[in-house]
Amino acid sequence: MTKTVADYIRTIPDFPHEGIMFRDVTTLFGDAEGFKLAIDLLVEAFRGTRIDKVAGLEARGFILGGAVAHHLDVGFVAVRKKGKLPGNTIAEDYDLEYGTATMEIHEDAIEPGERVLIVDDLVATGGTAAASIRLIERLGGEVVHAAFVIDLPDLGGARVIENLGVPILSLCAFEGA
Repeated sequence: MTKTVADYIRTIPDFPHEGIMFRDVTTLFGDAEGFKLAIDLLVEAFRGTRIDKVAGLEARGFILGGAVAHHLDVGFVAVRKKGKLPGNTIAEDYDLEYGTATMEIHEDAIEPGERVLIVDDLVATGGTAAASIRLIERLGGEVVHAAFVIDLPDLGGARVIENLGVPILSLCAFEGA
């Protein structure tokens, strides 16, 4: 029987607090076959699409995005939490369940007109990805797609991203929070 990406993902009940089913991609990353499968699927989905940069979202998106950028022969851009990037940055706030957070990108990371693929491990509420899309667009970039290993459809993040005009690809989905 052929394994799917979902088969490599561990579920940890009640983490970080009761009622949450945490989807742990470190087991995917730690398995050579599983990691290769995920990267190959992401790369093949976009081979032949004009992409100038891959933007990886902190932190697991760095692992995935760097590998995808390498295979697509394009540059990699880190989108980070506030205060983590040296040099001049621009920032975008987004809502959390209780409060707000901020993502940043170097102000020279994207050239006007560049076509960008966003990559991260998981889409939940879509806040981080939406903030990243807005940052890239503020720099004049065009987000051509957002790609994730996991979608949590019950949390509605994919719809948030699609409502911003960005198509989304997820390699697998898990129901529930």
